[in-house]
Amino acid sequence: MATGAGSSFGTTCWWGFSPALDLQRECLESSMAHLYLSQDDLPELNILLVGSVDGRHVLRTMSQAHRWPRRRINFYIMENNLEALGRQLLFLSLALESPEKMGLQEKSEMFLELLGNSLIRSSTAAYLQEKSDLFVRYATDPDFQQRHLGAVDMSALKFKERDQLEGIFRFWRHPDPRAFPITRLWDLRVRQYLGARYDARRGVCDWDLTMKLHECGARAISGREFSRWRDTGVAFELREGVYDVPNKTLASGRLLRHNGELVPARGYWGDIGTGPYLPFGIESEEPSLLRTINGIPAKSAQEISLYNVMALFHELAARARYSPPPPTPEGVSGAAPAQETPAPNPDPDLQDHEAACPGPVRIHFLPLGCTARLPGKSQYHQRFHLLYFSCSMVQALTPELQLVSAPGATLITELTSFLPDVRKEQADAFLDRVTALAAGAGFAPCGPPEGQDRAWARFQRREEGPGDPPRH
Repeated sequence: MATGAGSSFGTTCWWGFSPALDLQRECLESSMAHLYLSQDDLPELNILLVGSVDGRHVLRTMSQAHRWPRRRINFYIMENNLEALGRQLLFLSLALESPEKMGLQEKSEMFLELLGNSLIRSSTAAYLQEKSDLFVRYATDPDFQQRHLGAVDMSALKFKERDQLEGIFRFWRHPDPRAFPITRLWDLRVRQYLGARYDARRGVCDWDLTMKLHECGARAISGREFSRWRDTGVAFELREGVYDVPNKTLASGRLLRHNGELVPARGYWGDIGTGPYLPFGIESEEPSLLRTINGIPAKSAQEISLYNVMALFHELAARARYSPPPPTPEGVSGAAPAQETPAPNPDPDLQDHEAACPGPVRIHFLPLGCTARLPGKSQYHQRFHLLYFSCSMVQALTPELQLVSAPGATLITELTSFLPDVRKEQADAFLDRVTALAAGAGFAPCGPPEGQDRAWARFQRREEGPGDPPRH
């Protein structure tokens, strides 16, 4: 094809296409009014996340839980691929590392590398191998997992899914970089997508950034960092170190046709158009990060992302808002001094993996693609006070879901505004489709969440009896 083939969106989502939300803030008052008391006499907030992929909403909601009245929060996470569940387990485990093992700066940088870089530092790769060894134990020994990371409940996963997760974690810990030649795979994916436009890819990149992402509100993403990511898949270069080890958490499998037969293949099938800057890099509670100089943002999306993740991890551990460090004196490099990463512990039983969650939080991993089966299970009847659907999973928003929605429930759907391949009329049509799907499930529009209002649509459960047919 002259204009290339496929979509820059890809078939596997590795990061969200909207900023991280504090879901307690976005939950409507009508939803909070219907919380019931748990066994420990705390109001219980149940949240269903369908396709959130990177755990950003869970992490932000957990870190800011101290700002709200004390509640028991249950997150129910449903994805359409096990690699996304594995990555969320990795990010949660990293977020809960004790300060004695890993400093705030190192933890934040490592998180962003693993989230959005095709290539990572050797120290980050060593940490990933250490964690993967531990996760193999998690997948095969539920009792061990509960002792070491009790905030996560994997009991709903099928035995087959646990076996597949074990295989994913074993691949992650494989030390041979040739097992996932991401540099070649990234270039192949870009060439296939751009086709004849490949030689003009810099112009395509500039157009997508200025006419699509900047126009939609992501002005903090600079041309330099965006073109670097588009060319190499490396979004965050936070140190002077060498980024040369493939990030195996970005590998996924699919069936390809070869000589007339379908054969399994592992490759990179993710986003090559938008980038991993949206979750943490385009808005902030720190206003100085968003100021402009002569109309140009003073800080890049990488700098904003690092600050926001550091603030999130600090607040998660300290139960207090993050105070920014004093400005770096002129003439002094802003790069943080290199820190030694603790040597991997060969015996996972000796590691400290007590869940440092802020108050009573439980994260439930659900079986793949199970939303259609939830209404048939009595334990989910009118259970969820907030439901979140990513733009890639809105097809799972069916009328039957009104059976699992609590009275007055909140529904948030991610939109397609930040996808460069999507034209404005297509984005408008997507919003119309989402609104119709929400209406079929018993929800009516009630205004978007705060912040990037083009990123989401928000709906409220209509006052209907459970099981009533949707209005038309």
